Formats: sequence, C-alpha cells, structure tokens
Amino acid sequence: MVSHKEFETAGKKPGLQAWRIENMDLKPVPKALIGNFFTGDAYVHGQSRAFVYCSQDESGAAAIFATQLDDFLGGGPVQFREVQNNESLTFQGYFKSGIKYQQGGVASGFHHVVTNDANVKRLLHIKGRRTIRATEVAFSWASFNQGDCFIVDLGKDIYQWCGSECNRFELVKASQVAIDIRDNERNGRATIQMVEEGAEPQALIDALGPKPSIPPGTPDDDKVDISNKKKASLYMISDASGSMKSTIVAESSPFKQAMLNLEECYILDNGVDQNLFVWKGPKANTSERKAAMSAAQQFIKDKGYSNKTQIQVLPAGGETTLFKQFFSDWKDKDQTTGPTKAYAIGRIAKVEKVPFDASTLHTNHSMAAQHGMVDDGKGKVQIWRVEGGDKVAVDASSYGQFFGGDCYLILYSYKLGGREQHIIYTWSGLKCTQDELAASAFLTVKLDDSMGGAPVQVRVTQGQEPAHLMSLFQGKPMVVYMGGTSRKGGQAKSAATRLFHIRQSSSRATRAVEVKPLASSLNTNDVFVLKSPGGTFVWSGVGASEEEMAASKHIVATLGGSASNVSEDKEPDGFWLALGGKNEYQSSKSLQKTVKPPRLFGCSNKTGRLIVEEVPGDFQQTDLATDDVMLLDTWDQIFIWIGNEANDEEKTGAPKIAKDYVDSDPSGRKGLPIVSIKQGAEPPTFTGWFQAWDHKMWETDPLDKIRSQF
Repeated sequence: MVSHKEFETAGKKPGLQAWRIENMDLKPVPKALIGNFFTGDAYVHGQSRAFVYCSQDESGAAAIFATQLDDFLGGGPVQFREVQNNESLTFQGYFKSGIKYQQGGVASGFHHVVTNDANVKRLLHIKGRRTIRATEVAFSWASFNQGDCFIVDLGKDIYQWCGSECNRFELVKASQVAIDIRDNERNGRATIQMVEEGAEPQALIDALGPKPSIPPGTPDDDKVDISNKKKASLYMISDASGSMKSTIVAESSPFKQAMLNLEECYILDNGVDQNLFVWKGPKANTSERKAAMSAAQQFIKDKGYSNKTQIQVLPAGGETTLFKQFFSDWKDKDQTTGPTKAYAIGRIAKVEKVPFDASTLHTNHSMAAQHGMVDDGKGKVQIWRVEGGDKVAVDASSYGQFFGGDCYLILYSYKLGGREQHIIYTWSGLKCTQDELAASAFLTVKLDDSMGGAPVQVRVTQGQEPAHLMSLFQGKPMVVYMGGTSRKGGQAKSAATRLFHIRQSSSRATRAVEVKPLASSLNTNDVFVLKSPGGTFVWSGVGASEEEMAASKHIVATLGGSASNVSEDKEPDGFWLALGGKNEYQSSKSLQKTVKPPRLFGCSNKTGRLIVEEVPGDFQQTDLATDDVMLLDTWDQIFIWIGNEANDEEKTGAPKIAKDYVDSDPSGRKGLPIVSIKQGAEPPTFTGWFQAWDHKMWETDPLDKIRSQF
C-alpha cells in the first residue's frame, strides 16, 4: 500500500489536520493557520478518522492523496470533495470563526501568512450571517460596499470597517474574524479597532488613499430555499463490463435501506442540491471501492452537473446524516428504536441531558426523543417464541426472560391521543438458527398484515435492546441469557459458573445480560450477579445505582438460593477464584450517550427576500440572531424562535417555512408539532438543546460584549 509519510500521524489525535498540495507533494499547514486558503491551491484535511479534502479544479493530486489517506486508515473514513464558496455544512462547522480565502497560490509563488508577520497589507471582505467567509479582495476603496463588513489588515493594526447598512449581528460575526486573525495569525500581537463608515481614522485613509463615495450593498441571489432540496435518485455502479457503469435502482427518494447490497457500490444522486454520495458496500470488489471518487466525478460530467457539486464517499457503517435522510427506514447497526426516527444533515451537538420522568412523558417531547420512549411501558404485552416456523405463546410468568438460542415476537399495544397504537419488537438471539431468523421475519410481516399494517416494526438483536422494550416488564429487569432456549425439553444444563451484568438505562429500566464469567467482564458503573459452586455473590461497582441493586434480588431469586453482597475493592478470594482470577476491568466512568443532533436555521429577509440558512458546526446560544426568526429541529418537533428585533415578514413567513420543511422531509415526518416561542420566554425543552444556556445573555448588548475582547 502506497502512502505519504505525512499520513503517519493522521487520525492519531483528536482535531483537524491540514496539508497543502505543493508541486505534487504534501506540506502540513501550521495549526494556527488552518482555515486560511489560497484560491489557486488544493488541500487535504483530516479530522480524527473522518476526512475531507478541499480543492479547486486542479484537484488531481488532492484526489490521489485523499485515496491514499483513505487506504492508510483502512477504508473507514468518510470522504468529502469540497469546492470554494460551496463548502458543505460539515466542513464549514470546523471553522466557527470563518473561512478565509487569500489570493494566489503555490503556482504564483504565494505562501501561507507567516505567524507574527507585521508587514501584512490585505483587505478581507466578510460575508455571511451563519457561515462566515472572509475573502481577500483588491486593496482598494473600490472593493467596499455599504452592506458588508471589511477587515483592513495592516499587520500590527487590524481595522474592522462596518458599512452603514450592516446590522448588529453581522458586526458581531465580523468581529470574530478580526479576533481570530489577531489571536491565531499574530499570536495576540496586534490591536483591533472598529471603524464605522464615515468615521475612518487617518491611518486608514493613508493606507487606502482618499475615500470616494461607497456604493450600496447587493443581496445574495444564490441562496436556495430548503423546501426545494432533497430530491434524489439511487444508482448501482459496477465495473463488471470492464468499465464503470451505473444502473438506476430507484428514480426518487425516499429509499429503503434494503436497496443497498453489501456486495455493491452505489451513487445517491442529489445533484439538484449539488450533492452526490458514493456508498461502498463492505463486500464490493476492491477496484470498485478504490474507484469510488473518480466514478462520482465522471457521473457529474455525464449528468452535466455543476463542477461545484459536493461529493461524499461513505463506507458502510460510516454514513452521514445527510445521506441517511434519503431513506425512510434507515437503522444504524446499534440503533434499535425503530424505523420511525427521521434523519437529516446535522452534527454532534453538545446536548444537555433531560432526566427521565414518566409522568411527563406525553407532554415533554424533548425528553421522549432523548430516551427513545413512546410511553411508560404499562400497555398490553403479548410474547411469542418462534418455533418450527410458527409462533408459540410464551407463558406470562416468564415474560422478560430471553434466551440467546431463541427468537421472539413481542406485540406491545398502548393508547396515544385516544387511539390504540402498536409496536412489534422482533428479538433475535445471537445463537438462534438461520431458519428461526428467517421465520421470525416472515411471522413479523404476517402479524403486521393481520393488523392492517398499522404497527411500528422494530428489529432487535440480543444485547441491543432499546430502553422502551426493557420497560415493558414493570418492576422486573429484562433478563437475557447467553444461550439456551425456553422451549419445553430444549434446555441444556446450565454452566456451573454464570455471571449477569445489570445496568439501568436512562429511562430507569434495567436489563440483566449474561456475560462470560471472567473478571474482565466487570464494570465499575454497574452491578453483577455471580453464581458459582462456591456460592452466589452480588457485586456492586462504585458507580452502581440503587435500582440496579434492587434488580439483582430478582436475578438471585430466578437463579435460586441466597447471595452475599460484595462491594468493589472488598472482594473475598472466593469471588476472584470463581472468575478465574483477578484481572483488569472497565473502571472509568461511563460516557453519556449522544442523542441525535438537532439542526438550527435562521430565517431572514435582510437581503430583500425571505431566505433560510443552516447554522454550521456545534451551534450555540450566540447563534440565535435577535433580528431574525430561527427554526430549531429537534427531530420530534420544530421550534420557531422569534427574536425581539425580527420584522413582520420574518414572523409571518417562518411558520410556513417550518411546515414546508417538515412536509418535504424525504424520510417522512409530515405532521410534526410546530411550537412558537419568543426571545426571553424559552422553555426548558428549548434551552436544553444549547450548552450552558444563559438567561441573562441578552441583558448585555452582544456588540458591547465582543468589543470588550478587542
């Protein structure tokens, strides 16, 4: 495998790495200057194990190095092809203080800005309310207009010039760029001065020459309303004929996940929105997988799409949310909460966890979304075991016990809004036969058909049980045995030594899973029950909960006999002897689970017509523009946030945009609740999606706050 020596450090540390292509070679970009781009150059960027490359038309070398980096990292990364001025939201999200474009490139002898360079003389044009772009323009008054902000960078002195038509929110964003230049490019060795149009200091006049009259600003006309997006087609690509060919699989979205064969590669064509995705099946032949990027580039040419079309190359298991939104039933490998979840483009947000409270389940949608709970689990439960190609009713006294050698169908019925709703959970043990697995799928469809196709179907693999399924056994833990069967006469003799891992979910339901009876199976956050010839022990880790201890009593009763309680670090010799000796185990605090990331949009008519833009990266409270209306999509509901300075057109237009946005979602979320709230009166279900919400933030002028950083 050929790879560049620069890639030896790739993916070893968190954060963004960048290289510039110089004479067909890679040169690292200094960390402080990542986010600065020469307009004539091509770049490769890497972030942990997912990477992007950003390039101009001369992108051949960048494509080669991107493929090498993909090979070096085992084919696991997601590849993005980025084009100047049309970067994806994922890419933009890495540069919250703005992307900076500089004139020139390697071919014209230009090099990256030298840190602490006091001899700089450049003019940056700042554009964007959500995505900030700082583009180097001619150092002349002719580049200015009244509607935008400009940064006159003279090395030791940085002037932020504000046109008379600029609003306060744009001034704040431009100030972030100026501060970033001072702190990262000058290491803090520069002064920033904010200059209003008509009050230019002499130093600025000396640098730019006599000031002429400045023309008014011009609106951006290249923004597309989000309701026009998301139309897509699906193609299979193959080189079986000797050259790469594409065959239509589905004319339009939404698609079914089953359309993706693991032995093939596919192109998802969202060219109408300037997006193209290549999905690489894990069992596809090597040549097809390696040719993924070039196949996509050829597809763009064949279709006559814009050369600004973005490309994402995705390995199976590394699908982005932008890709998954085109599938109505997408389910990740470890996601078993059902096919009704909707996916759309987003990013991992820092989410404040909402404590679970069953009494508020039907009113607190945000909490329900985070915990995957449709209700409190107190509805009607019916369970069948798959046996001989048919379903056999399980005795109610053993509800909640699942054997690894079996498959089960669980029908759950509950009332919602006065109407009866149903969920069919199809549970498959890790040691069940292929015949039983096939039969369980057939029986699920048959049961669904008998109920008019109304139930939600959820396929569950042993060890991946969702919180709601665990909650159905009211007060008892869900018990999952490593193997065996519950059918009469089918039980094998249990092992002499058995270990059960008890853990409480975020919704307070507990599950006891049989694991290998080894010390390495222990976890400091949980409770374990160990049954051995030498006795039964209940081991409680430092982070164990009272509910987990209570569940252990049920397990002991099920296994028979009485137990001795053992605390972590106070274990008797007999405990370690039963586990084959003392050994290392998981002793770090468990990480909080990440919920599906929400999305934040701004609705503004500052350009003369109402447009919608998504906020890239991890959004913050400061991204809520007080002179706009914002849309927050938290997956199960939409919030319309109305800034105090928003105008009437924005206030009246936002609800229609919110409705159109939901109705046009290809994964089918029509009819979601839309909640309107006003600045200063935000409920916890809204503020909980923002890290460290400050109720007093708007008591101080944001412009005064950022000026204090000058």
